[in-house]
Order: sequence, then C-alpha cells, then structure tokens
Amino acid sequence: MSISNRKPGQPREAPTEPFKRSVAGCLRAIARRPEMEIAFASDRPALSGERARLPEPPRKLSPADAAILRGHADSMALRLACHDESVHRRHMPDGDAARAVFEAVEQARVESIGSMRMDGVANNLGAMLEDKYHRGGKYEDVRERGDAPVEDALALMLRERLTGRKPPRAAQKIVDLWRDVIEERAGRDLAKLAFSVDDQKAFARAARDLLVSLDMADELSPTQDDDSDDDDKQDDNEDQQSEQGESEEESQSEKSEVEISDDASEDMEDSASESSEGPTSDEDDETDEADSEEAAESWRPPQSSSRENRAPDYKAYTTRFDEMIAAEDLCDPEELARLRAYLDKQLSSLQGVVARLANRLQRRLQAKQNRAWEFDLEEGLLDPARLPRIIIDPQQPLSFKREKDTNFRDTVVTLLIDNSGSMRGRPITVAATCGDILARTLERCGVKVEILGFTTKAWKGGQSREVWLQSGKPANPGRLNDLRHIIYKSADSPWRRARKNLGLMMREGLLKENIDGEALDWAHKRLLARTEQRRILMMISDGAPVDDSTLSVNAGNYLERHLRHVIDEIENRSPIELIAIGIGHDVTRYYRRAVTIVDAEELGGAMTDKLAELFEEDADEAPAPARTKRRAA
Repeated sequence: MSISNRKPGQPREAPTEPFKRSVAGCLRAIARRPEMEIAFASDRPALSGERARLPEPPRKLSPADAAILRGHADSMALRLACHDESVHRRHMPDGDAARAVFEAVEQARVESIGSMRMDGVANNLGAMLEDKYHRGGKYEDVRERGDAPVEDALALMLRERLTGRKPPRAAQKIVDLWRDVIEERAGRDLAKLAFSVDDQKAFARAARDLLVSLDMADELSPTQDDDSDDDDKQDDNEDQQSEQGESEEESQSEKSEVEISDDASEDMEDSASESSEGPTSDEDDETDEADSEEAAESWRPPQSSSRENRAPDYKAYTTRFDEMIAAEDLCDPEELARLRAYLDKQLSSLQGVVARLANRLQRRLQAKQNRAWEFDLEEGLLDPARLPRIIIDPQQPLSFKREKDTNFRDTVVTLLIDNSGSMRGRPITVAATCGDILARTLERCGVKVEILGFTTKAWKGGQSREVWLQSGKPANPGRLNDLRHIIYKSADSPWRRARKNLGLMMREGLLKENIDGEALDWAHKRLLARTEQRRILMMISDGAPVDDSTLSVNAGNYLERHLRHVIDEIENRSPIELIAIGIGHDVTRYYRRAVTIVDAEELGGAMTDKLAELFEEDADEAPAPARTKRRAA
C-alpha cells in the first residue's frame, strides 16, 4: 500500500493540476486580468472576453507538451495585454483575403512584443507554432503558392524581422514560396510594420498600406480610415448604436481572431472572416483577369478551398440600425409580467404534456450521470464494505475504492427561435412554452441553456431602406432591413431570472420578417465563445428566410442561398452540433440533422427526442473508463 500525505477520504489530485494552476496564473499575470476565468478542455484553444480555453494537458506531460500549452496561454495573454479591439475593428478591411492578412499580422505583432521582452515566452510561442504547422503535415510538401496561405507567410516574415527567429521548420516552405514576391511588392511596408510595432494605430495604418501593395486595395473600406479625430468620434458613435449587443459582438470577434487551432486552422480563418458584413463583389477582378493575357500567371492572393465555398455576394447594405438586445430592455417589467401570465394561461393544457416529455428527457440525462465506483484498489477512499474480511483474516490488506469519471460532458444548448410574423398564434406560443420547460429541465441536469430569437425591427425595410432610397437606389444593395436579435435567456443566467422574458414573444407587433442566415451565424458565434466541451445549436423555424424589402431588389433566392452557405459552414467546419425543427415546413432540405412536424403541438416531443438522440450518440461514442483492479498482495 502506497504512502500518501493526503488526509483520509481526500481525493487524489491529478498530476497535471499543479502545472495547470501555474499556466493559469501566468496567463492572468501577463494579461493583467486577475479575475479571468480559465478552463482546460479537449476542444481547440479559444479566447473570449474574460474567458480562456486552453488544451487539456496529457497525463504524462513531456517538456514539449508543456511548452506548447504555455505557448497557447502566452499568445492569449499577449492579445489581452497588447491589443485594443476598438482600434483593430475601425481599421478592419472588408474582403476575406485582406481580413485574413490583417488578422495574421496583428497577432504576429502582439506575440512579437512578448517574444522581444521575455525569452521564455519566445520559446513557448516557437513551440506552439512548430506544433501548429507540423500537425497533419499539410504544409511540409506544398509546392505552389496557391496551396500556401499568404497570411501565414506574412506573419512569419514579420515575426522573423521583429524577433530574429526563423520560421518553424514545418512552415519554411510557405515562407520560401512567398518571400520573393512579398519582398518585391511590400518589403518597404513590412519595414514600416516593424517600426510601428508598439503603436497599434500606426501599425494598423501600415497594415492597410501593406494590403494596397499586395493588390488588395479593393477590399479596404474607406469609411474605416480614422486619420482625424472627427472620424474617430463618428466611429465611436456608430459603435455605441449597437447598445448591449456590441459588447457581445466584440467578444465573438475577439475569440475568432485569437483562436489557435492545429488541424482546423482553416476553420478558424472562416470564422474570423464571417464576422464582417460580407465581402464586396469580385466581378471586376474576374473581368480584369479575363482581359489580361497573363492572368493565369499574375500574382493574386491565394484562396483556400474552404473560402471558395463562401457566399461572396451576400452583404448588408448597412448594419448601422441592427439591434441585438436583451428581452427585458424591449418593454417594462409590468408588461413582461402581464405577457408571461398570458402565456401561462394560453398553454395550461399543453404544459402538462410538454412537462412529461421533459421529465422523460431528464431521467435519460440523469441516468448518464449516475455515480459509479472502482473497487479493490490500493489507494483511494477506504471501502467499509470490505472491512469484515480484515477481521476474519488480519493478513488481508485494506481495500480502497475510487469514483469513476462520468462520460457526460459539460454541455450548453442554444435554442434559436424564429420570431417572424408567420409564427404568430399557436406556433410561437408553443415554441415559447417548450423553450421555457426545456430550459428548466436541462438546468436541473447541469446543462446550460441559451434562448435566442430573431426578427427585424420593421416591415418593408425600416431605416436601412430609407437610407438606400436617399442614396439613389444603388443596384444590388444586399440585405435591406434592420435586424433585431433578441436574447431571452443567456446561458449563464438561471431560469428563474429569465422566466418572464419568454412572455415577450406574445407581444403584439414583435414578430416581423425572418433573415435566418445571419441569425444562425450570430447564434453560432455566441456558442463558439463558450468553453463547454459540447455545444448544441437547435434552430426552430416555420419556413424559408423571407424579407420583402431585400428580395424585391436582389435575386429571389438571395437569403436562402446565404442560409445554405451558413449551414454548410457550421455542419462541415465547426465543432458546434446543429439540429433543426421545422413547423409545417420541410427543413430537411437545408439541414443534415432535422425533423419536420405538421402541428405545433408536436414541438415538445420533437425537441426532447432530438436532444435525447444527441445525448445517446454521445454515450455510444464515449469510451467507458477502465476498471483498475488491485494487484495481488
């Protein structure tokens, strides 16, 4: 029997816990965020506001594993300490390729600041980059520029100029393929970047000059230049118009900008680029290339296969009037209480049926969380059931037991409910009640739930259309209405505090148009910022996206095509699990995992059944913990 300093009954600490505490403490110290929440999980690293998610260290930690993990932590800490998100957002370009370059050089800037001041940080970041480019080996055999991301080459060349450290061996071919072209076209701009590394505003301006030198000037937005104080004030005013929603968008953008992945680095770039309004049309570029005899050989920013499937023609005419708002801010508390009472009265008969379905789901989930034990161990908690055999035979050794780890992963579920006019009446009433009861049920099982809604602020386009009319009705304006995204219950808010908010769905005049693609993208980005191990997004809708103002001046399938693109991005390139329920409308033609119900009364059963299926799949995929037996005495 092993000797331990632990008190009787005290669980043994995992061997990696001291190391995790050390890494978390260093991150908080460098970032100057003593209250920052830091989690370790098997998902890819992510940073969102005051939350950071780092890779779970292996049980047998090697020096290389430790350096890689420290590199991820140092990268996030330097982002928080040396980066101003408002300055970054004001200078952000619109186009996908330009945005990827802008993000990459900014991340290289903040990491280089730490590397130049602390050798240990430089070594950690070097180990992280080596692991990033080596994993999968997809960059070691590249032979053409089209397969080598120009943004990575620029970031590594800038890092080399600032710190004197060579690119990782696994990424050397990327830099070699692009070095001559970049030095010829933008060598002077790289020098300007290196000169202004301590001034983010000057660095951002130099980065925009770099994009011009790399033939990406058409992807820059002139309205984002802040050469004067007046422009800064105007930009700040526009930022404030998003009210509470802006801070949430910033956290999503911040997360996507610093998210570091190994095999999924291309997925990260897609997530970062989707936070823009939408890129401008590429028709002019294609025409110029067709007219040129050397178009096939002329330099152009490489586009990975993940970007080729994007929806390049989708954009919003203006996002100035969009709104992301908490439900309690849309009406006074007295009205919310009255609407909630009306909701409860309408569904007195349905509530019992949905409650029974929810209880069945709860029993399934709690069955997966039952405690299980390993017996006949050499250390752990003393097993009193085995004490009689000591009395019978004093030569018998003591027997210990230890609780098994459950297979049930930390989970968050987002319910995204269509708040369009076609949901008026029984469908929206049933959806509100099902969301309410499901949130209460999952909360009892330790599963966090977020309830969101989406609609528009006005019929027929609202203020966006008025601005478009005043501008002379430019052709192909894109999305032409004012979005309203509603937060009925955030994931961290307890059900009792958000209970009244769901009554807002009963408010007359709330339900208008539905632009599903942007709403789904919004809910998806909120989930990406979460640190839970498992994240589920459930869309509840009764039809295809419809907005008369937008469809009257764009192609008839404009919104539907964008929705299909967003669904494809989530289902094929995101860790989020997406399911959909269509009320009286076939959504299986859009979503891979979906169900269509004819009557709104079936919604409760469909929601609980689909969630139960997901958790059943999770149980089947998770390996059972091994039973460790005591060695023979």
